[in-house]
Amino acid sequence: MLRSMYSGISGMKNFQVKLDVIGNNIANVNTYGFKKGRTTFNDLVSQQIAGASAPTAGGRGGVNPMQVGLGSQLSTIDTVHTQGSLQTTGRPLDLGISGDGFFRLGSNTGTDISYTRAGNFYLDKSGSIVSSDGKYLLGGNNLPIVIDTNAKSFSVGADGTVNYIDKDGALVKAGQIQLAKFPNNEGLEKIGGNEYSKSTNSGEPVNSFPGDGGAGTLVAGALEMSNVDLSEEFTEMIVAQRGFQANTRIITTSDEILQELVNLKR
Repeated sequence: MLRSMYSGISGMKNFQVKLDVIGNNIANVNTYGFKKGRTTFNDLVSQQIAGASAPTAGGRGGVNPMQVGLGSQLSTIDTVHTQGSLQTTGRPLDLGISGDGFFRLGSNTGTDISYTRAGNFYLDKSGSIVSSDGKYLLGGNNLPIVIDTNAKSFSVGADGTVNYIDKDGALVKAGQIQLAKFPNNEGLEKIGGNEYSKSTNSGEPVNSFPGDGGAGTLVAGALEMSNVDLSEEFTEMIVAQRGFQANTRIITTSDEILQELVNLKR
């Protein structure tokens, strides 16, 4: 069979994956804290037709190798952790991170920790700050942050400090939000629900308060939007579609050549 046919098949498979990633990006264009994906390809091993030769003493120059490529393969699917724009909401429990770092979510005992950039938080009936899935927002010592249910008002500072005014009018510190930084953000694994988990290549999290140790600061009353650029995604979709069509043309052309070979014997 023709090598070009299998090269076309490999190209089609790769562009299908690229379209899958683009589709997921577009579907999450309005997902808070979402980080877009990107696919890259590399070529497969090339078949050696003739090797290279060096110049000889007889006065002949060197000859370059002759190789035929055997198609392409998927190289990486990257998660691009660029900063998304901050959208003002005016809601005190909407928190955006300006800079590096992730919110830490877990149980009320500080276990089963996951990480997120989505800062839309809520209060449960006990006054604990929780995510939309009911996971606790963790502060120092891996403890949830609890606001007195009788508090008159509360606020979140840029350094993550959560204060509230109690029923007697006194200012009380409920806790301080702690962020996690990783040596390799792109090594984190997406686990759904706008959350990430650490992996063997992300490195161990380094916990610090907002503004310390390179961690970003908090912006209360704002949410980080998705970093998906629709114009870029639609352009990439056109490129992927044309690439897929070109690879299908390779297969149909190879098929026509094979048909001609079959027709040689009538």
